[in-house]
Amino acid sequence: MKKVAFAVTTALLTALAILAAFEGCKDRESASPYQDNLYLNNRQAQDPPGQPSHVTQRKRVALVMKTLTNPFFVEMEKGARRAERDLDVELIVKTGAKETSVDQQIAIIEELTEQKIDAIVIAPADSTRLIPALRKARGKGVMIVNIDNRLDREHARQAGLNDIPFISVDNHRGAYLSAKHVSGQIARPTEAAIIEGIRGADNAEQRKKGALKAFRENPKLSVVAMETANWKIDEAYKVAGQIFRNHPRIGVVFCSNDMMALGVIEYLDEKRRRDVLVAGFDNLSEVGDALRAGKLRVTIDQQAALQGYEGVKAAVNLLRKAEVPAETLVDVRLITEKDI
Repeated sequence: MKKVAFAVTTALLTALAILAAFEGCKDRESASPYQDNLYLNNRQAQDPPGQPSHVTQRKRVALVMKTLTNPFFVEMEKGARRAERDLDVELIVKTGAKETSVDQQIAIIEELTEQKIDAIVIAPADSTRLIPALRKARGKGVMIVNIDNRLDREHARQAGLNDIPFISVDNHRGAYLSAKHVSGQIARPTEAAIIEGIRGADNAEQRKKGALKAFRENPKLSVVAMETANWKIDEAYKVAGQIFRNHPRIGVVFCSNDMMALGVIEYLDEKRRRDVLVAGFDNLSEVGDALRAGKLRVTIDQQAALQGYEGVKAAVNLLRKAEVPAETLVDVRLITEKDI
């Protein structure tokens, strides 16, 4: 009897040991999927939805322009958008309300810096006032590319920004070609006027100098008026009224952009003056009718879309630590009624 009891006890103990071992195995087996789920949850917390950690985020490049009220900058954005697609970056476009909205451009640069943008492609409304904001951006690791209107070289050098790549056109040469085209048609004593862009802006100053050079090469021409209309069509209309009241014998007008040329042409149309030769700069699609009608004799194509494309391309190359030329000048092209 004792032998039977001992055998039963032994069997029970053996069964309990087997059961305990089985439960331990279940615990260890259940630990594995729990750890896997914890790992996956941590990965999901670190990675954006649909974006595994091994996939590189696209670089963010901001194009900061003066305004979109000028069709020139609409074309510039189109070129930048093409670069966005070709180079696989994220393009953010910011502009001021007007071409003179310098403070707004400064605020945009500061905001982009706080947002840790990778690069800024800037078409500055002012050649000096934006430099402190751009210096701060660069100090935060933001790559800077200057397009269209050149930053003041001396101020940029003092701020440590003299190595910023510059992409634009030879504004002096473009204005010279435009003004030379109309001045070459003058064979008798004639008065001339120049409608300037924003004074102090490098591109405006270069265009004024280029036009002056062309006009002074013709001894029959005398420049009697130089006034700014700040790149704007409405201001150019008003300025035209002022200068023609003071100098009714003006026969040639160089306008530093096409928007201002359209303002001058509007004034001349109202006064039925068809004897004035008007030259422009930009080759906006909006001046096609004026060229065909002979109201605008010439303009300059500075290839805004190409400037936008090359600006984004330069920014991407900087981010990739590739070599970028210090200066890239896009060709200017003389456009007359024969070219449209």
